[in-house]
Amino acid sequence: QVQVVESGGGLVQAGGSLNLSCTVSGLTFDDFAMGWFRQAPGKEREGVSCVSWSGLNSVYADSVKGRFTISRDNNANTLYLQMNSLKPQDTGMYYCAAAASNGISCDLEVDYMDYWGKGTLVTISS
Repeated sequence: QVQVVESGGGLVQAGGSLNLSCTVSGLTFDDFAMGWFRQAPGKEREGVSCVSWSGLNSVYADSVKGRFTISRDNNANTLYLQMNSLKPQDTGMYYCAAAASNGISCDLEVDYMDYWGKGTLVTISS
């Protein structure tokens, strides 16, 4: 049984930082591209960042480029998202997701992902 579990969310002031983690079990982690998605109240889920199975290639949404950094540790079956210079518009539920892929890159599309976690809440106060 595949399990995807996010952690690290919380309440921080604008300009602050958070580091999200996602641990995965029940699959061969380095057979999967990984991604972070978020959903604000009343809005559709959107892609934030993804990373290839190797960790060598990543994609970022324009809204987070230069502020967020995605990384993965294939030995620990863990995905990370370092979020700096946080803004109130970064508020939302953050989801970790996995997509079966041995490609050189990744796809930041909701429909591309095979497995999802339940999310961790990030709230940025102004």
